[in-house]
Amino acid sequence: MPIQATQPSKGVGFIVETGIEELLQRAVSAGASDLHLKVGSPPVVRVAGELRRLHGVASLRPDDTEAIAQVVFTQRAVKEFKERGDADFAFGRPDLGRFRVTAFRQRGSISLVMRRVPSDSLNFEELGLPPILRRLASEPKGLLLVTGPSGSGKTSTMSAMIDHINSTKPVSIVTVEDPIEVLHPDKLAVVAQREVGVDTATFAEAIQRAVRQDADVIAVSHIDNFETARAAIGAAETGHLVISSMHTVDPADTITRIVGYYPVSEQALARRQLAAHLRAIISQRLLETTDGGSRVLATELLTNNERARDRILDGTLTSSLDEVLKESEFSGMHTFDQTLQTLVLSRRISVRSALPHSRNPHELRARALEAGLEL
Repeated sequence: MPIQATQPSKGVGFIVETGIEELLQRAVSAGASDLHLKVGSPPVVRVAGELRRLHGVASLRPDDTEAIAQVVFTQRAVKEFKERGDADFAFGRPDLGRFRVTAFRQRGSISLVMRRVPSDSLNFEELGLPPILRRLASEPKGLLLVTGPSGSGKTSTMSAMIDHINSTKPVSIVTVEDPIEVLHPDKLAVVAQREVGVDTATFAEAIQRAVRQDADVIAVSHIDNFETARAAIGAAETGHLVISSMHTVDPADTITRIVGYYPVSEQALARRQLAAHLRAIISQRLLETTDGGSRVLATELLTNNERARDRILDGTLTSSLDEVLKESEFSGMHTFDQTLQTLVLSRRISVRSALPHSRNPHELRARALEAGLEL
């Protein structure tokens, strides 16, 4: 059955549409972050980081996922899927919210993963973000990076920063996304949201155009290549506040990854630009709470001071950025280990959950034992 981005007619298509909405409703009611739809298996949801099969739902057949694709695919997604065998796009329903959809072929059939995107931006306190991020989001210019693995809450953090600016400053904000996830209606600011492949050809092109479109703030959903990195840093250099994300684990990894996008002949220039215009890097992960019913945010924050700049400029010193983090609490910085210790000692997460993310597990164990916690 060929995929078409059309509304289903009554009959089979109408039943399928009702079915996908019921599945999404069950996922939302369960507090799931993701819904997995795969041929040969019942629908699966991810709740508090764990995968769970939905009870009472039969295993999906090839025709089932094909029909669901017909309901949710956009015109652009149809084209990309036919050309590449996968597609990323957004899907929304007024009563359910918005979802980021990843569709791909596996063993000749269609699989879909639908990740729930909050309909409203949560604030810094609700997300558990460090208070200094409020001040950093109010900076008039520079580069702010949010980093972490997939599913670590980067989109929510960026959305909180955008909403804070939108609510407090009369500025022009341009977002460049693939796909558009959280909708930002105008508040005190004016917000234009552009989707790659729909409103613009590439991230780099949209960033360059935003510079000429009277933008004060440019939010880029992610940086993962040389063109986007150069455009984002260039915009920060010309007096814009640029907010973006990367799939990197910590500040040192982030600097190394960005510089690595550049040709060797331009890497020294990239380091000078980052040293001059980087404002902060917040790295984050979501960890299961002790009750297993939710997840809590763990963060590491680097703000760019003189010691950090020296290590950004010198590639042989970049790996030692964690030393700056440890010794600069007065500047609002902190390491993952410091956050993990706080979460463990407050009994919000277990020692077992924290250890895989710690740089110094021996110290973490020792602190836990001193507090009388079970290992």
